[in-house]
Amino acid sequence: MLLICAQAFQIAWSVLNEAPSVQWTHTSMSNFAPFFPNAAIHIVAHLINIERYHNSQSKEAGELQKKLSGLGKSPNESYLNPIRTYEMNTTGEVLTTIAGVTGVVITVALVLIMTSSTELIRRSSYEVFWYTHHLFVVFFIGLIIHGMGQLIRGQTSQSLLLHNVTYCKDHYLEWEKVTQCPLPQFSGKKPVAWKWVLSPVVLYICERIVRFWRFQQEVVITKVVTHSSGVLELHMKKHGFKMEAGQYIFLQCSSVSSLEWHPFTLTSAPEEDFFSVHIRVVGDWTAALFKAFGEEKKAFKELWMLPRLAVDGPYGSATTDVFHYRVSVCIAAGIGVTPFASILKSIWYKCCNPNTVLALQKVYFYWICRDPSAFEWFADLLFLLETKMAEKGKNDFLSYHIFLTGWDESQATHIALHYDDKMDVITGLRQKTFYGRPNWDNEFKQLAEKHPSNSIGVFFCGPKTLSKILQKMCSSYSSVDPRGAQFNYNEESF
Repeated sequence: MLLICAQAFQIAWSVLNEAPSVQWTHTSMSNFAPFFPNAAIHIVAHLINIERYHNSQSKEAGELQKKLSGLGKSPNESYLNPIRTYEMNTTGEVLTTIAGVTGVVITVALVLIMTSSTELIRRSSYEVFWYTHHLFVVFFIGLIIHGMGQLIRGQTSQSLLLHNVTYCKDHYLEWEKVTQCPLPQFSGKKPVAWKWVLSPVVLYICERIVRFWRFQQEVVITKVVTHSSGVLELHMKKHGFKMEAGQYIFLQCSSVSSLEWHPFTLTSAPEEDFFSVHIRVVGDWTAALFKAFGEEKKAFKELWMLPRLAVDGPYGSATTDVFHYRVSVCIAAGIGVTPFASILKSIWYKCCNPNTVLALQKVYFYWICRDPSAFEWFADLLFLLETKMAEKGKNDFLSYHIFLTGWDESQATHIALHYDDKMDVITGLRQKTFYGRPNWDNEFKQLAEKHPSNSIGVFFCGPKTLSKILQKMCSSYSSVDPRGAQFNYNEESF
C-alpha cells in the first residue's frame, strides 16, 4: 500500500505536464507504467486474503482459525475476520464495503487513465485523453477514502500487552479462563494514504492557481498569418513575458474550449519584441482555432475582433542549452523542427550584436522531412537567415542539411530537370536538398574529425526511433581520449 501511495505522486506530475498535442509531446504512459503492476498485485493480494477469510469459516478450517473467526459475536468482542459466516457471499460482501467500492472506483479510473494515455488515442482523439486524464481527481479521492474501510485488521497494541501471543496460541480453548489470555481485541489500521496524496495535491493546486492567475492576464494579438500549408502563425504580446530560445507555452482559447490547454513551441527569438507560435491543423482543436480566426471564410478581421487567447508559460526544454557549447548540432524530424525556429533566429540576433559574447562558434542543422511544403514557413525562415548570413559574411557559421524522404514520380522528374539551378528547386535555398535519409555514421564521423578536443552538443526533436539511433551515435563517436570529440546528447521526443 505504501508503494502504491508513493507512486500516486507521479499522477500529479503527469497532469501538471498535461500531455501535449501538436508540436511538443511528452509521454504519459511512462507516468503510470510502474503504477499499474503494483495496483494489480495489491488487488490480487486482497482477493487471496478474502478467500482465506472465507475458508477460515469452513468446517475444514483449523480449531484456532475457527476460534478467531468466531470472535466478534458478543458485545465485548471485536472481530478479526470480516467474513462472518461461511454461507456469506464474499464477492457481494467485499463490494459493499467502503474498501470494496472505492477499490473498484480507483481501479476503473486507473484503467481508463492508462488506456486513454496510449499514443494511438492521444494522437487520434486528444480530447478523449484530455478529459479522461482528469479522472485523477476521482482516483485521489478514492485512494484517500479506501483505507477508511479498515478491511485489513490486526490485534491492537494494548491487547498485545495483555494477551501473550506466544503462550496463548497453545491455550486458545481456555482464553476466557486463563488470566494471561484475555480475549484479543482487533481493529483496522488507520488510513494513511492522505499523507502521500497531500503533497502532490498541494503542488497541483498551486499550479492551478498560477495558471488561473496567468489566464487573467491580457494577451494582445499583434499579427495573424495563415500559410497556404495549413499553418496558423500568431504574434502576441503579454506584459512581463520573458522567454528563452527553444521554450514552449500553453495556449487556451475560450471560444474553442474553456477547459483545454495545448502546448506549442515558441518560434520567435527572445530578442524580438513579441512572441509567436506556428500552429498546424492536425486535430479538432487546431481546426476549431483556425475557424475561430476566420480561416474558412477567408475574411479579414480586425485584431480586436479576434478570439481571446490565454497564455501559460513559458516552460523550459533541453534545447535551451544550445548556446552553452562551442559546436552545436541541431537535428529535427518533421514537425520537430519547430523549436529550432526560435533557436536559429536567436543565433542570428546574437551574431549580429557586437556587444554579445557568444561561446557558440559553429552550428550544424539537420532537417529530415517527408513533405517540406507542410512547413513552408520554416523554409522561408531558413532563406531569410541564409540571406542575412551572406550579407554579414558569416556563411560558415551555420551549416544546414535538408533531407527529403518522400516524393512522387512527377516531383522526381522536376527535381532532375532543375538539378543544375543555383537555387534548390524544393526549398529555394542555395544549399541543395538531399534525397533519402542521412547516413548518421558518416555524419558523426565527419563531425568528430572536424572538431577534435571539443564538447559537441547534439540537440534532437523528433520520434523516439530516431532518437535511439542518434543517442547510440553520440555514444559510439565520443572519444575516451580528451583530444577527441565528446558528443553530449539532448532530446525532446514525440
